[in-house]
Amino acid sequence: MEMLFSIGSVERDTGLSKDTLRVWEKRYSFPQPIRDALGDRSYSIEQVEKLRLLKRLIDSGYRPSKIINLEVLELRALAEQAEKISTRPAHFEKKRDDLRIYLDACKEHRFDDLRRLLSRELLRLGLYRFISEVIAPLNTIIGTLWATGEIAVYEEHLYTESAQVVIRNAISAVSVLPEEGSVGPKILLTTFPYESHGLGLLMAEAIFALEGAKCISLGTQTPIMDIARAAEKQDADIVALSFSEAMNGNHVVEDLSELRSALPRSCEIWAGGSCSVIHRRPPDGIRVLGLEGIGIALADWRQAQPQSQGRP
Repeated sequence: MEMLFSIGSVERDTGLSKDTLRVWEKRYSFPQPIRDALGDRSYSIEQVEKLRLLKRLIDSGYRPSKIINLEVLELRALAEQAEKISTRPAHFEKKRDDLRIYLDACKEHRFDDLRRLLSRELLRLGLYRFISEVIAPLNTIIGTLWATGEIAVYEEHLYTESAQVVIRNAISAVSVLPEEGSVGPKILLTTFPYESHGLGLLMAEAIFALEGAKCISLGTQTPIMDIARAAEKQDADIVALSFSEAMNGNHVVEDLSELRSALPRSCEIWAGGSCSVIHRRPPDGIRVLGLEGIGIALADWRQAQPQSQGRP
C-alpha cells in the first residue's frame, strides 16, 4: 500500500502551512492530494519530497509560480546550485571531508558502524566538544546533502536516530555536581506540536547537563498549554524550545507569544535552532541563543538569582 501523509504531517515536515498547500492546490494544481470518504487530504511521499524541495528553493529566493511545475530532478538541480551559491560557506567542502567517515557510513547504510564511530569520537573528545565539533556540523552537512538529493530522507532519519542514541547514552552517564554556592536551574525541554525534530533539543540538553542544570525532557510535539502546566507542576525556572529550519516562522512567533503569556514572568523561555525567524525578530520576553551561548546564558541566570532562593 502506498504511504500517505495527512495535511498536518506535511505541514510539520515541510514547513509549508496548510493554507499555503490549499492555495497552491487551487492555483497551480499542485499538490494533488487524495481525498478520503470524509474529504480529508492525504499526500504521497513523492509529493512530500517535492514540497520539501520547493520550500528550500522559496527560502533561497525563488518564486513558487516559477518552479512549482518543474520535475523533482530539476528542482534538485536548482537546490544544489542554490546551496552552493548562497548557503555553503567556503569551508563546507573541507568540513565535509573531515567528517566523511560518518557520511560514508550513512550512504553505505552501515548504521551500526556509524554508532560505533560516533561513540568512539565521543570518548575521545568529551561530550561538549563532540556536540559542537562533530554533531553540529554533521547536522548542517546532512541537511544540505538532503536538500540537494545527495542523501535520501530515510538515510537522514537513520543518521538522526543513531546520533540520538549516542547522545542519550552520554547524557545518562553525565554526573555533574554543582560547585559550592552555585545554583542550577530546573529546565523543561520540549518542542511545539508541529515540530517533530528532536536532535537539536537533545544537543541542548547535553550542554545544559554538563553545565549543572537539572533537565526535564517532555520529548517533542507538546501542546502549548501542556507545556505551561508542566512548567508549573515541575516548578521550572526555564522552558527551552528548539525549532528546525522547516518551521513556519509566523506560527513560531505567534506560539512563542502565546506560551509567554501562559507562563509567569519568573519562568524564562529560551529558544534555539535553525529557524531564522526567531533570530531575526524574537517575541518580547524570549531569549534566543545557540549551543555556544548556553554557558553564558546560564551564568547570567545564576547571577540574577538571590543566593538564598537558588537551588543547590
